[in-house]
Amino acid sequence: MRKLLVCVSLVPLLAGGCVSTVAHIVTAPVRITSKAVDWTTTSQSEADRNYGRKMRKQEAKEGRERRREANECRRQHGQNC
Repeated sequence: MRKLLVCVSLVPLLAGGCVSTVAHIVTAPVRITSKAVDWTTTSQSEADRNYGRKMRKQEAKEGRERRREANECRRQHGQNC
């Protein structure tokens, strides 16, 4: 009888906000693990974006070097470069 009273008295607690809290506590390890995996891995779109950024920086550097070399050539040889 006593067990029945305890169970009946716990039903309103579980039916309310406690169910939500229990669900968050139970799923927390899964959410934490998935967040850690997401932080440590690179998606294909991130890899593409990073590669594109690297290529644009490299092309900008090469362009600056070409302009610098062209200016040096003009200084040394006139307009023939």
